[in-house]
Amino acid sequence: MSFTRVLIANRGEIARRIQRGCRKLGLETVAVFSEADRDAPFVIEADHAVCIGGAAPSESYLNVDAILDAARATGAGAVHPGYGFLSENAGFAAAVEAAGLVFIGPEPGAIAMMGSKIEAKAAAEAAGVPVLPGYRGTDQSDARLLEEARALGTPLLVKASAGGGGRGMRLVTDLADAPEAIASARSEAKGAFGDAAVFLERYAPRARHVEVQVLGDSHGTLLHLGDRDCSLQRNHQKLIEEAPAADLPEDLRDDMRAAAVRLAQSIDYRSAGTVEYLYDPSRGEYYFLEMNTRLQVEHPVTEAITGIDLVEWQLRIARGEPLTLAQTDVRFDGHAIEVRIAAENPAENFRPETGRITLWAPPAGVRLDSGVAAGLVVGHHYDSMLAKLIVHAPDRAGAIRRAVAAIDTFAVGGVGLNLSYQRALLTHADFQALRHHTSGLPEMFPDGWTQPTPDTRDTGLAVMALHLHLAPAGTSPWESLGAWRLTAPAGRRGAASYWTTSLDDPIRISGTPETLVAVLPDGQSLTTKTAAMAADRLSGRVDGVPFTRIAHVERAGDHWRVHLQTPAGMTLTDLRTLEDRHLARASVGASGADLLTAPMPGAVAEVRVAPGDTVAAGDTLVVLEAMKLLQSLPAPVAGVVAEIYCAPGDTVAGHAPLVKLDPEEQT
Repeated sequence: MSFTRVLIANRGEIARRIQRGCRKLGLETVAVFSEADRDAPFVIEADHAVCIGGAAPSESYLNVDAILDAARATGAGAVHPGYGFLSENAGFAAAVEAAGLVFIGPEPGAIAMMGSKIEAKAAAEAAGVPVLPGYRGTDQSDARLLEEARALGTPLLVKASAGGGGRGMRLVTDLADAPEAIASARSEAKGAFGDAAVFLERYAPRARHVEVQVLGDSHGTLLHLGDRDCSLQRNHQKLIEEAPAADLPEDLRDDMRAAAVRLAQSIDYRSAGTVEYLYDPSRGEYYFLEMNTRLQVEHPVTEAITGIDLVEWQLRIARGEPLTLAQTDVRFDGHAIEVRIAAENPAENFRPETGRITLWAPPAGVRLDSGVAAGLVVGHHYDSMLAKLIVHAPDRAGAIRRAVAAIDTFAVGGVGLNLSYQRALLTHADFQALRHHTSGLPEMFPDGWTQPTPDTRDTGLAVMALHLHLAPAGTSPWESLGAWRLTAPAGRRGAASYWTTSLDDPIRISGTPETLVAVLPDGQSLTTKTAAMAADRLSGRVDGVPFTRIAHVERAGDHWRVHLQTPAGMTLTDLRTLEDRHLARASVGASGADLLTAPMPGAVAEVRVAPGDTVAAGDTLVVLEAMKLLQSLPAPVAGVVAEIYCAPGDTVAGHAPLVKLDPEEQT
């Protein structure tokens, strides 16, 4: 089982994380990449790199033959699958071993057993691990499933036997909806995982998601490395994870850990794996959910509190080395939190964001597992998660404060991220008081969530940052502001004007850096003494009190964008000069309110209308798949479908026309 070169069958941040683990042990790395990832950091940083196909995962990261060919061509002796893609594909693990290579993970049989939710729950029951009541039988007929649904009662979940990530899962609260839920879960499961089998399970409302990390070698030693809480989720996809799971009764915590070890031992598990549970605080009970036979996205929080490098041990175990740890050697220190940083817009139903990253300025002093850099294009082919922010502190409250402080200094341009939303979750009273649960987001934000906007004072500071950026220190601003400067009558100090992209009223800046005055549209003014912009920091004195704010200024298309650190977090202010304003106005065309366009690049999954159909405003016309998420695109107005410009399976660009409507008032 000796090897000196490892092929990483993955991409992005997890590929870079595995590269770090390999370098730690003196192992060479091979990156396989798609055409879309040619310039990605994980490709550049690898010792060897091979392009294995097109951007679509089926042509590259899911292409088993291409991956094995790359391994043979580069002389790799082992393959690490990371997470996602082929990481829990038993056939891939078997193919790697059949090719004479070492698969860095569990044996194919264990992957296959735990990959079937039905078989996994049967194994859990046999190992004495509690499971939720439900139906997991082989009879998949509609009649049997509906019969079992009636016997189980509502609320219940229809769940895909294969796969995860919330795909192929439907909540049924009324038995009349069960046939449609079963049919749609089957369809999604077949498309996503190639397996239409489903099972039924009692739904546990207000449950928390708690999991236990296990680690086993090929010599019979198996340990747990503590537990994690991953209860903040949307659509069954995790947002924030922490270790240890807070506020668990210690006897129940011990039971959960022991049950995880018992299950792993029963299947002779090796490598890193995670046993996931639903914990019902109201009943004081826990239930087996699934076992992930791979490295988890959230593994860094376990590393933070134990000091144990999970990737290093995956590599050592794959080489046949025994664990040098006993269970009593595992110590837990403090509390860790991981925040998933994704290219998406939470204020618009988590719409995926695509584009070129123009600014990437992460915080210092914390762990950031990232797959991107400035200049990289974020496309629609892969998951929207770009990076993970990990903090560690002596206690949970301290970890929350560190996470918030790190988010407050994180600036990104060109692509929208979910940082403000994650900050809102971390600071929410329900999360801080441990009242959150897996389906609790509607309770936390009953009226939805909106992106915070800068207050008047912060807007004034943002304009000052741009003004000083355009008028470098030592230069007279009245000589350097270009064609859009405004001058005053002779003998009076001039003023420069700026406009936000949402307002037509000017924001005026006058004075010199020694005394700089911003007058906002509402008449309020802000005076700053000794104002300066240097090294992406705005500094000065307001009312005699000195301040320093992180401030990044970048060009964003037809305007400027200021990323300013504020007490409410990092805010964005879009500003135009007079010249920019004229150019923007000249380029504005018709509103196109009767035309449905693609909000981002993606693949057309469904077209739900035909020419001549009458639709109401808000009706779903097209379903678009981007970054592994399905986006329902609504009719912008009521009317009649006039033309359809797309079909299922089409790949469309951002802003591409999809459906033309004849508005209702015209019909």
